[in-house]
Amino acid sequence: MDVVLRAAAVFVLLWVVLRFSGKREVSELSTFELVVLVVLGDLIGQTVMQEDFSFTAGMLAVITFVLLSVGVSYLSWRFNRLRPVFEGTPTVILKDGAVDHDALRNERYHLDDLLEAARMEGIRDLADVDLAVLEIDGKVSFFTRH
Repeated sequence: MDVVLRAAAVFVLLWVVLRFSGKREVSELSTFELVVLVVLGDLIGQTVMQEDFSFTAGMLAVITFVLLSVGVSYLSWRFNRLRPVFEGTPTVILKDGAVDHDALRNERYHLDDLLEAARMEGIRDLADVDLAVLEIDGKVSFFTRH
C-alpha cells in the first residue's frame, strides 16, 4: 500500500510541475531539458519504489499512475469547467500583427520561437498575421489575413 501512496503523491507532484512548467513540445526541448526529463524519470522511479524493487511493487506503481491518468482524463472530459485546470488554455500571443509581449513573458515563450514557428508556416512578416495562438500542446496556430 505504501507504494500506491508514494506513486499517487509523485503523480500529483509531476502533474503540478509539468502543468506549470510551460507549453513546450518535446520536439522543442533543448538537449539539456531532455536530459533533465530522463533524470527526472529515474528520480521518480527511485522515489516511488524506494527500496522495494519487487515486481509487485513495480506493477502497483504503474497501475496507480495509469489509473490516476485515466481519472484525470475522465474528469477533464466529463466536467468542462475542470478542463482548463487539467489541460491549460490556449493563449493569444499576437493579434492584428502586434505581438503581445506580456503574453509571451507569461508563457515564457521567446519572440525568436514565435518567428521560427511563423517561418515554418511560410509566414514572412508577422504583420500579415491576424491572430497567433499558443495552443496547450505548445504549437502555434496562425490565422493570416487573406
